[in-house]
Order: sequence, then C-alpha cells, then structure tokens
Amino acid sequence: MRRSRAITLVLAACVLPRVAVAVHEKAALLLVPEKSDIIARLLVRTGTFGFVPGEPSAYTQPLYGWFLATIYWTLGRNWWSLSTAQIAVSAATAVLVYEIGRRYLTGRIGLIAALLWTLQPYLVWHDLHVNREILDQLLGAGMFALALVAAGSSRLRPALLLGAVTGVAILSNTRLVALPIAFGLYLLWRRSGWIAALLVPVLALVMLAPWMVRNKAQVGCVAITTDARALWKANNLGTYDTLRHGLWIDDVPDIPQRQQDPRPLLWYTPQEAGTYYDTHGVQMPLDECAQEHHYEHLVVQFLEHHPVEKVKLMVQATEMLWDPRLRLDNGASSGSTQVRRYAEPLYVIPLYLLAIAGLFLVTPAFRVLAGTFLVYETLAAWVFAGTTRYRVPWDFVLALLAAAAIDRMPWSRWPVRRPPSQ
Repeated sequence: MRRSRAITLVLAACVLPRVAVAVHEKAALLLVPEKSDIIARLLVRTGTFGFVPGEPSAYTQPLYGWFLATIYWTLGRNWWSLSTAQIAVSAATAVLVYEIGRRYLTGRIGLIAALLWTLQPYLVWHDLHVNREILDQLLGAGMFALALVAAGSSRLRPALLLGAVTGVAILSNTRLVALPIAFGLYLLWRRSGWIAALLVPVLALVMLAPWMVRNKAQVGCVAITTDARALWKANNLGTYDTLRHGLWIDDVPDIPQRQQDPRPLLWYTPQEAGTYYDTHGVQMPLDECAQEHHYEHLVVQFLEHHPVEKVKLMVQATEMLWDPRLRLDNGASSGSTQVRRYAEPLYVIPLYLLAIAGLFLVTPAFRVLAGTFLVYETLAAWVFAGTTRYRVPWDFVLALLAAAAIDRMPWSRWPVRRPPSQ
C-alpha cells in the first residue's frame, strides 16, 4: 500500500469512531471534573492561571490547561470544539505511530501498529473526554521517534529536539521528570556521544525554566507543580486498602487535621479556595508552597517508617497499571460496563502477548528503547500509582511490537494477488 493510502486509512480508522463517540456523548464530554479545565476557563476569563482571579497558582502541570484555554478562547467551551481539537491530536499521534513503524520497521508493520493503537476501545472513548493524557500520547510518540533519530545520527540537532520535546512532556506530566536522564543513558548506550546524551536533560531543563521561574516569582517556590498532596494520596497508610476495594486515590481518607487545624494557609488547597471563592465571593488566604513542603514531608516519613507498606503499594501499582481490565478512576471516560468488562480485556490481552513476541523480532536499538518506555512507566507507577489511563498513552509501543509479531505470522506472508497486465 502506498504511503498516502496508508495514511488515509489510518486517519479514517482514527477519526470516524471518535466522531461517532463525540456525537453520541456531546455535552457529557465536559462533565468529568478536571483541574486543567477549571484553570483554563479562569485563564480565558481573567488572564489568571489559577483558581481565583488575580491569584496565580502552580497546583497542576500547565500544558493541558494551556491547550484547553487556547480552544476555549478561539472556539468557545463546547463539546464540538473540545472533540475536534482532541481528535486532531489523536490523528496526529496515529500518523506518527505509522511513520515510526514505516521508517524503522516496515510500511506494513507501521500500518498495522497505527491501526492497533488507534482502534483500542478505551482510547476511542477516553480521547474525547476532558483528559490530560491526550497530550501525553502525542508527546510520547514524538519522543520515541526523536530518540530513534538521535540514536542513529551523528548530528546534535535530534538530541536537542529530543530534550526540548521531553521538557514540554514534563509540563504535561510531572511523572516524566526523570525521563531525560533515561534518554541520555539510551544515547550513551547507542554511542551517540556524551555531548548528545547531556544535551537531552539540559534542553529539557531549558524548556522547564520559564515555568519554574514564574512559579518562584508569582507563587513563591521553584516547582513544576505544588500538588504534592496527590503524591501523598498515593503514599500513605490508607492508600493500599482504598485501592484494593476498587476506589481511587482521591478516596483515600483525609488527614484529620484538615478539618481541625486552625491554619487554613497550610490545609486548604488552591482548588478548594477557588470553590470557596465561587460560592462566597471571598478569597481564602493560603500558602501552596508550604502545603507542598508539608505533604512531601509526610511522604518521606511514610517511606522511612513504613517500607513494607510501600513495597505492597509498588506491587499493587504494577498490577493496576498492567491490568487489562479498565479501572474506574476517571468517571465518564471509563466508558460503559460492557467495554470495561469485555471489549478492552479482549483487545489488550492479545496485544500484550503479541508485544512480548515482537520484542524478539525488532532491532536491538528498537527493543531497548521500547523496554525503556515500558520500564519507565512501571517505575513511575511505583512512585505514584498505576491505572489504565496512565498506561494507555504509551500503548503505541505495545502496538508497534505487536505489529512486528503479526507481520511474521504465516498468513501475513501470503503473496499479494496482483491484477493481470493489460
């Protein structure tokens, strides 16, 4: 199949199912609460990146908020503007997956991989709702492609681009903060030179610097996000049992002092202050930098005094991350009961098995990079938590490996019937 026809097929497979979901869901696409959505609305209305007018915040990674604000400012906040923009991101990712496969494996493998990835039932549903992971998948595919380019090039420009894109990815997902180091080690293994390896974390830091300087000047501390409370919710004595009973970390029992301590500066989050302002019109004083330090201290205490409990959480996070069944952690974006129980596992389990086989069929450079992605997201789950929506943005790696295995199956080697010559 010619490249143009393959891309057309990939785009059709990506766009048509998602358009059908968007038309079916409509207003429901905007119902799931998300911090970035709240911030984006205020940013468009008042110019403040935060929850209260005139009170800047760093309570979440900023990239998805900026993305939503751009949509809301240009097209308004409605289901069709959101779905159009996010379908465009999904389509770009699908084409990029195809190009990775075409360039570094074969055109047929690239086509199979793109179709496997973009038709995953969870993604078809999840991509349309308000969710930060929509940008993670495009940036993940971009980093994967640039890492392969940088590893096979004697020039420094690909390493510079890889570092820059990785920095942008961290602004979308703070769990990727150590990824530039992983890429640097990969380039050293590929003998791309220590300069190229060093440029990746340096350029990533350059991309992060303006946001961190802004936070120091306007919020009071150098940080990518001050929401250390989310890290604490994933690392305390109540986390394991909460997740074991099918709930999410947002349901972890709160700190009793939150309701008893008279120091609102320490205990009320910026998002809660925004809710209070919207309800009462009164701006609640708070110090989110002090909150960040306090919750980080609680996490360190948990790690020091309860190492066995942390090991249990790490095992649990791994199971949850790679569980082929969907986790109910994101409301409407988890889809219907039938999809959760049947369609997604039936799709993902063969994908896992084929991806394992595909590891032995790709080049060492491709295999090690794929392993780097898969291992990194597992390690990130150990630090934070594991769930379906944290895994699926990088499922394109599994799709590429699975496509390599499918391409080697006997039926895929049948000769192509060609029309008789005229």
